[in-house]
Amino acid sequence: MLTDANRQILISINHHNCCFNCFFKNICYCCCSHVFDALKLKLVSVSVHSGQVRSMATLKDITIRLKSIKNIQKITKSMKMVAAAKYARAERQLKPARVYGSGALALYEKAEIKAPEDKASKHLLIGVTSDRGLCGAIHSNVAKAIKSEIASLTGAGKEVMVINVGDKLRGLLHRTHGSHIMLNCKEIGRKPPTFADASIVATELMNSGYEFDQGAVIFNRFRSVISYKTDQKPLFSTDTVANAESMGVYDDIDADVLRNYQEFALVNIIYLALRESSTSEQSARMTAMDSASKNASEMIDKLTLTFNRTRQAVITKELIEIISGAAAL
Repeated sequence: MLTDANRQILISINHHNCCFNCFFKNICYCCCSHVFDALKLKLVSVSVHSGQVRSMATLKDITIRLKSIKNIQKITKSMKMVAAAKYARAERQLKPARVYGSGALALYEKAEIKAPEDKASKHLLIGVTSDRGLCGAIHSNVAKAIKSEIASLTGAGKEVMVINVGDKLRGLLHRTHGSHIMLNCKEIGRKPPTFADASIVATELMNSGYEFDQGAVIFNRFRSVISYKTDQKPLFSTDTVANAESMGVYDDIDADVLRNYQEFALVNIIYLALRESSTSEQSARMTAMDSASKNASEMIDKLTLTFNRTRQAVITKELIEIISGAAAL
């Protein structure tokens, strides 16, 4: 849009162009040229500046996003390395724990102890997870198995109580099955599990005074670096073991000896579950962080390509506007 002053200049220029002998012809022509140059350059500069603002905002957003993804990738790579080191140690410690745990279950398996269905009215479920995440669906699988057991047992009119080993399991069950939770054991998974940790869980169970007829320890059984399976080991009360028909093949067992064996077997089974769960967790976290690092690399490549295309488009647009403005002079 031309202002009134510029319009007067144009009228004056047209007048002097008609008067070839006008003394001010060249001066007016020069003024007109400078005025038009100023107007055109101003229009071009405004257009380029507005385009630069939009483009710079877009480029700035892409740059910030690229920087954040690169920082996240550094974290995921570091977590993968840490998980790989912990996994190697956990796998080495799992082998003796399996031998130790299977020995505790030998009596139940050889004697074929089973709780009578009509008398097993109280059931106990011990779910083993940890306090830390970023390891895929390893915790949710245990929670899903426990929910399925609760649904089937309560549907049969049984009483079910749950002990949560690990804060992640508590968070998954608290909202929907809070009435079935008896104990919550935290500070699990921050350090490699020990026999003392299993003893603490077993002691809390025995001190709670809850008398159960049958139960199970539900955990993730380690199979390979990329595979694990939700598994469970049976639990029996002292009365159930003492009154089992298959126990008659053994000599008379003192009640104190049987009670001590039951406590020892309980700790061994929990310790085995902690070891299996820890190894599965580290392998799952290593796999998850590896996938996250690969996804971050793909996002970085796509954003880098977008950034280069956007910057090239901005430069091309600015050149076109400058050339168009210069051609209109």
